[in-house]
Amino acid sequence: MAQVDDEFARSAQVPAAAGHRERLRKRLLSGGAEALADYEVLEYLLFAANRRGDTKPLAKALLARFGSLARVLEAEPAALARTPGMGEAGAAALKAVALAARRMARSEVVDRPVIANWHALIDYLSTDMAHLTVERVRVLYLDTKNRLVQDHHVGDGSIDEASIHPREVIRRGLDLGAAALILVHNHPSGNPEPSRADIAVTLKIAEAGRLLGIAVHDHVIIGQGRYVSLKAKGLI
Repeated sequence: MAQVDDEFARSAQVPAAAGHRERLRKRLLSGGAEALADYEVLEYLLFAANRRGDTKPLAKALLARFGSLARVLEAEPAALARTPGMGEAGAAALKAVALAARRMARSEVVDRPVIANWHALIDYLSTDMAHLTVERVRVLYLDTKNRLVQDHHVGDGSIDEASIHPREVIRRGLDLGAAALILVHNHPSGNPEPSRADIAVTLKIAEAGRLLGIAVHDHVIIGQGRYVSLKAKGLI
């Protein structure tokens, strides 16, 4: 009798889940940017990996574990897998969305003068770095028209002369034929205010660039929801 009851309960869940998914789909297609709550966005993304089951508990568990929708999407597959109920298919569905977001943001920067498209540049950098749990250092090398030549990932770790060598930064720019560069790194704490090391390394790279004809346009520090430009603060 208990087995019959269990089968009846499972069969009842299928149309209920289907109805819920249909309601979410309609809200997504007819609503604006806030049509779905963050957990509902995750629910919908996880539908691809779970064709019939209820994905709401897993969506809420992911948000509770990682703290925000952005952090869920940027989490490593191994970290996602530690959430009960999260398989490879679900992780792949989430990583595909994160990849699409990065490529959309990058498309607004490539082949355009980045200085004239500053907001697009900050969107691109924030999408890629604001929710990292490690500090990442990048150098954007630009041509004479301030178009992106190369987005170089220098490495992960605190920005100081042990992790970023001014001569190497400028030498790479010379090899690329770059006319200018923008330094970029993130603060995992979320606070983008520059440290003494940030300022010191920036000034050394700027001095090396002046000697060899490569301008340092800026050093941008990405935090959570905001950023700091060392040039805007008068530190370059």
